[in-house]
Amino acid sequence: MIDILNIKKLAEAKQKENKKFFEKVKKSPPKKLDEVTNAFHDKAFELIDCIACANCCKTTGPLFKQKDIERLASHFKIRPSQFIEKYLHIDEDNDYVLNVLPCPFLGSDNYCSVYESRPNACREYPHTNQRKIHTILKETYNNVAICPAVFEVVEELKKVF
Repeated sequence: MIDILNIKKLAEAKQKENKKFFEKVKKSPPKKLDEVTNAFHDKAFELIDCIACANCCKTTGPLFKQKDIERLASHFKIRPSQFIEKYLHIDEDNDYVLNVLPCPFLGSDNYCSVYESRPNACREYPHTNQRKIHTILKETYNNVAICPAVFEVVEELKKVF
């Protein structure tokens, strides 16, 4: 089992190895990459307790699409413009992102106070159970240092490919 507290150090120690692996996969994506990655995703989440970790919510923030903003504004019973004003700003890529980290919706118990209304990016994180994994290799590479489950998935993928 991965040491959640040292995930960043573990990822840094494997950074060169992982970079080489991701370059190889990007150049020539294996035929069953999605299927194998999805299987390792399921296996990793049998080992990793997101609530015990919550590192994604503590260190990164999702991109907020209009539907996310509307859903959360409805959750708080405010107008979307009020939600934006209170919680978001536009970043250098012209995306709506949180004003502050850790996520203001993360409780001290690591539970999400807006779980049922959370942004789609949060719903899909860490994105290792999706199709066309080869199209999000950069994000997966970056998530190795954030999410212990992604670290586990990548370690298993390196054994297979």
